[in-house]
Amino acid sequence: MSAPVFLADPGTLDAVTDGGTYLLEGAEGRHAGVVQRRGPGERVDVVDGAGVRLRGVVGAVSGDGVLVHVQQRVVEERPAVVLVLVQALAKGDRDELAIEAATEVGVDAVVPWQAERSIVVWRGDRAAKSRARWLGTVRAATKQSRRARVPEVETALDSRGLVERVRAVADGGGAALVLHEAATQSLASAPLPESGECLVVVGPEGGIGDGELGRLVEAGARAVRLGPHVMRTSTAGPVALALLAERLGRWS
Repeated sequence: MSAPVFLADPGTLDAVTDGGTYLLEGAEGRHAGVVQRRGPGERVDVVDGAGVRLRGVVGAVSGDGVLVHVQQRVVEERPAVVLVLVQALAKGDRDELAIEAATEVGVDAVVPWQAERSIVVWRGDRAAKSRARWLGTVRAATKQSRRARVPEVETALDSRGLVERVRAVADGGGAALVLHEAATQSLASAPLPESGECLVVVGPEGGIGDGELGRLVEAGARAVRLGPHVMRTSTAGPVALALLAERLGRWS
């Protein structure tokens, strides 16, 4: 069974070496020592969310935190092709379900999208609180899936902002793939970049409007069909990312 993962702040693991020790403090230390009752000799991993992983065992548990004896320090490099899920805001918790599963699959960043047909609207305090929930969701999913990198949660874009983002990605040699049931090209046959960003754009429950799709395609996006079935907004993104991860050799 894989070791449980606990999160440290970025940069705090930089000076730790093989054979050294690390004191896991704060909320994560309390969670490990008090809630999960990790004891001496148990395997644990500590990650900084930016690619550094400490593999070790618990040496001692005290009021100060959990002392970890580091057996190996590993740096997991950022992949050459960065997978970015552009997830339309959706009612209920369907958008959060999407980014949770996407994190488990291996997405590198998520972008909240205020699509024209999105029923949910992020404005003012609600926008800040909703983004904070997304941050908490990807953080928890990172730990659950034993990842060393926490996906970035970017600020929300409206459709005009997404068009500009797609144009910048296309101009930089990346790819933007818009999942659409009426597309004739399959995701499996869509060309992928060798480096840079690959955006996966998922619309809301009501779908992506023709005008909205046209502006994205004009900016450099490619409309692709995921498969023979129409999936919910909470399902489409993670499934597409899994297929792309396999094509990019991430799972081999």
